[in-house]
Amino acid sequence: MRRLHCPTHGVRVEQVPFARHRSGFTRDVEDLTAFLATKTDRTAIGRLLRQDWDTVGRICQRVVADGLDPTRLEGLVSIGVDEVSWKRHHNYLTLVTDHTGKKIVWGDEGKDTATLDRFFTELGAQQADQLQAVSMDMGAAFNKSVRTQAPQAVICIDPFHAVKLVTDALDVLRRQTWNELRQLPDQAAAKKFKGARWSLLKRPEDLTDEQSATLRKLRRRGGELWRGYSLKEAFRAIFVGDLDPDQTAELLDRWCSKASRSRLAPFVKVANTIRKFRDGILAAIRLKINNGRAEGLNNHVRLITRRAYGFHSPKAALALVMLSCGPIELHLPHERAPG
Repeated sequence: MRRLHCPTHGVRVEQVPFARHRSGFTRDVEDLTAFLATKTDRTAIGRLLRQDWDTVGRICQRVVADGLDPTRLEGLVSIGVDEVSWKRHHNYLTLVTDHTGKKIVWGDEGKDTATLDRFFTELGAQQADQLQAVSMDMGAAFNKSVRTQAPQAVICIDPFHAVKLVTDALDVLRRQTWNELRQLPDQAAAKKFKGARWSLLKRPEDLTDEQSATLRKLRRRGGELWRGYSLKEAFRAIFVGDLDPDQTAELLDRWCSKASRSRLAPFVKVANTIRKFRDGILAAIRLKINNGRAEGLNNHVRLITRRAYGFHSPKAALALVMLSCGPIELHLPHERAPG
């Protein structure tokens, strides 16, 4: 390759068609590496291609920068915003999903208001004005950004997050009950109860035979824990999908009233939270913004990011996410048209 020494810019190397800028690998090798990174684990890639994981991360970044659809932010109408952990010790990526295209179209490091503000900066004011609905969790950071950058968009609180909030309240109640049993002289009851966690938190149809038997024992025992479980299942039944918005609103109000009068502190607290975000939850039902696909996508992302724990850069982890779930097509060397 020819080299040129420029008095102003220093040494410049001739660009070649078979390699990307500042890469020590050919395009074919990089495309193969990126494809394998989305399909297998780091050990297999290292053994097959003899590349360390950081090198794989840098290759993924170059492939994404070269092949990501430049029009992915055009025509967005309904989007979902969520954060995922890409590394231990509170290292997060914020991801924006297009509900229509069912792809992740944008991502960046962080999970605060400033992070989502960067998305709106890249999107542009004209495109932001076209957004009609934004689904998210109940966190204040994303809510603030959307209210400021796209005030006309309807904020939809995914029912999935509401159900998770109620399930977490039941888990708090379970731990309180377990700690009370631990204080008793007879520790046998506490030991038996310790294994009841998944019997309470899982869906009844997903329980094993042993977990179902444990749940029946808890039902016979009754008390606060069973009342909490009944509240959790009643709340989950509201969002099965067979109710219209008016029926959902009525049952949601009834549930909040019942939970507030339950004298179960975790459920009283969660009922107040549900009331606060009632409009957003009902907006998701009314506009049929089902974050189920987005959550399925996020589950896939979490699987991908587990592989990315070895990466030292959030950009490399994000590149792997975009390769797997973004608007980019990977072509292996033998799949490309000649010429």
